Amino acid sequence: MIQLQVYRGDITKLAVDAIVNAANSSLLGGGGVDGAIHRAAGPELQRACAKLGGCPTGQAKITPGFNLPAKYVIHTVGPVYHGQEQDAELLAACYHNSLHLAEEYQLKTIAFSAISTGVYGYPKTAAAQIAVTTVKNWLYQHQSQLQVVFCVFDQENEQIYHQLLNN
Repeated sequence: MIQLQVYRGDITKLAVDAIVNAANSSLLGGGGVDGAIHRAAGPELQRACAKLGGCPTGQAKITPGFNLPAKYVIHTVGPVYHGQEQDAELLAACYHNSLHLAEEYQLKTIAFSAISTGVYGYPKTAAAQIAVTTVKNWLYQHQSQLQVVFCVFDQENEQIYHQLLNN
């Protein structure tokens, strides 16, 4: 059974238990993946997010998926990249806390976007290394059967993730 896979395409089209939104701290929508998820889910998502009171960097919160094929949206706030050690710790926390919510909600499948690699400026290879390492370690430590999809939008990220998963 494949636990980790790469999918290049639109995360809002994936029929998984949860998709992970690379959100901003307000959780009220923005650009990139965040905006696409909010548009696809419909206005109910923004109303649900408004009730959550925002989210600190590195943390994660969950809402229903509304009009998405995914049952849930896990919103996590990645760090703005500054080249400091804390950036890596916060990015790893995004994955860890999202996986914790998946476990808490007894989810079987989850799809991650490439958190912090858009306007937040995290280098794609470094971010992917953190994502893959954190997810692999978490699955091993929790003896989890959770199926994880790394959903990427471009060929460069797709190649990076394939290379990391095949090592």
